[in-house]
Amino acid sequence: MSESSSVGRPARAADFLPRTRPVVPPIHHSVTYFLDDQAYKDIQDGGLVEHWYGRFRNPTVDMVAREIADLEGGGAGFMTSSGMGAIATTLLTLLRAGDRVVSARQVYGDTRDLLVRDLPAWGVDVRWVDAVDLDAWRREIAGGPTRVVYAETLSNPQLELTDLPALAELAHAAGARLVIDNTFATPYVVQPLRLGADVVVHSATKFLNGHSDAIAGVVVSDDAIVTEVQRRVITLGTSLGPYEAYLVWRGLQTFEVRMARQTETARSLATELGRRDDVLAVRHPSLPGYPRVDVATRVVRPGGGGGAMVTITVDGGDERAHDVVRNLQIGCEATSLGGVETLVSTPFNSSHFSLTPEERRAARIDDGMIRISCGLEPADALIADFGRALDLT
Repeated sequence: MSESSSVGRPARAADFLPRTRPVVPPIHHSVTYFLDDQAYKDIQDGGLVEHWYGRFRNPTVDMVAREIADLEGGGAGFMTSSGMGAIATTLLTLLRAGDRVVSARQVYGDTRDLLVRDLPAWGVDVRWVDAVDLDAWRREIAGGPTRVVYAETLSNPQLELTDLPALAELAHAAGARLVIDNTFATPYVVQPLRLGADVVVHSATKFLNGHSDAIAGVVVSDDAIVTEVQRRVITLGTSLGPYEAYLVWRGLQTFEVRMARQTETARSLATELGRRDDVLAVRHPSLPGYPRVDVATRVVRPGGGGGAMVTITVDGGDERAHDVVRNLQIGCEATSLGGVETLVSTPFNSSHFSLTPEERRAARIDDGMIRISCGLEPADALIADFGRALDLT
């Protein structure tokens, strides 16, 4: 074979970049990147090279993190492989053996497992308080050196708003950082960083993605904390892939439109269900009878409504609640929330099945409670669907 017929250099991605910029950003699947002298110097100096290896950072993932940070009003953001990845990585970044964390008792089940089983095994002292009891927060935070205060904006499934400005004041007076899970409320309803929180975490699987087709998490804070979270993600391997990040980006393009529609539907559904005698309680932050209305006036973003989540309690206990859900034709009995479809569940056999009936009642999870994540279906059709399901049971 002559020298002129030898195999040439393989084509590279840079050879095919278009002259004009695409409207829809590309998905950067590459795991590795060309390095130059500056990159090697940054590596040797212990710095975090912008793009070097896919487990460290990825252009598509970075783009999505930046958009979410902007929505939350934060300085920086970093994506993780799931919401629990964001929560666990954040807590492991901020806490060390011997530290103390004070957490709301009303938290997501897997977050509770992390706080009950894992953090104490690693030498972290975990204390619990009722999320809406400011006096209890004050006593527990002042009860010893506290490193982290942890809560959710809206509790699951009670939909009780946390008094974020007051909690931030208590945390900072004790030298602690306030970490808030804003998954249920979303930045459309509440922006915790603007109210004093130090770190916001999300399951981006939910409303941020909005289409029930990607699992992802995100951490938003200042540059220093996010840089340390990134280092921990690199070590733990909780990084997000580019395709999942792209799906979250796709959802973000309609985020405000979806949230406006879903929030209005939730308010309409809550109002109509509240008129029924066999519905004992309805919870939605926009309702005049909402028990935390004083907090809502200070915490909910102007124009944010009350979010797309509704919780109701039906007469007849858990058995009837289960029957109501099974008789829905539009609402989908399924775990998760935040999709374009209405997702419905009963806490006793899903999100809080591991608690005894007594423990659920102590956490204000009523017998007969139904959690509803309103989708994009017409509000009147959804109201009729619930009315029919209630009438059949």
